[in-house]
Amino acid sequence: MGATGAVGSAALNRLLSDEGVSKILTLGRRAVELKEPPTHLEQALIDIHDPSTYSDHITDYQTAICTLGVGEPSKVSKADFIAIDKVAVLNFAKACKTNGVKQFHLLSSVGVSSRSRNYYLRTKGELNDELVKLQFERLSIFQPSMILTPQNRYGFTQGLMLKLWPKLDFILQNGLRKYRGIKVEMLGRAIANNIFIEKEGVEYLQYDDFLHLQ
Repeated sequence: MGATGAVGSAALNRLLSDEGVSKILTLGRRAVELKEPPTHLEQALIDIHDPSTYSDHITDYQTAICTLGVGEPSKVSKADFIAIDKVAVLNFAKACKTNGVKQFHLLSSVGVSSRSRNYYLRTKGELNDELVKLQFERLSIFQPSMILTPQNRYGFTQGLMLKLWPKLDFILQNGLRKYRGIKVEMLGRAIANNIFIEKEGVEYLQYDDFLHLQ
């Protein structure tokens, strides 16, 4: 879920190129545009807020990847942000669990905590806590800082950050490395590559982990 977004499309492209993947399903409000869609790719147009529109599609899958989220949270109401970044994601995870999915991989953010005073970080932290309770055989939570995209998608502020953030790497050393910006292609590839590593339990992945997964 979230395959039409920047990170989701990067992860999907990596998986489509892997001969070891036999079946892929994308769930979203619109289809992923591909010149030559492969035969092992199924795309379902759904209502992300209504699990009944997609639950029946989740059959015989081992792994779920969710990169769903509001692109620019400051531009939407808190209620809309929570509905998408928390409720819709949790409902998707519950549907996956019910239908036998073993692994759940989530795009989250660095610094999230259910105890944070920042509603953005707190909401995502609360989601993480709820996902842990579902007891997937494996839960992988990716926590990037600034995601560096080739294009400026959200206006002046993002454009400025895309130019400045990479220049901060010399400051972000040791314990601050987790705040370094990561290129969207590298992040998507890390999420995709991670599913092929045999692990169990809950893991939180940050900047250096993304580099190791290239």
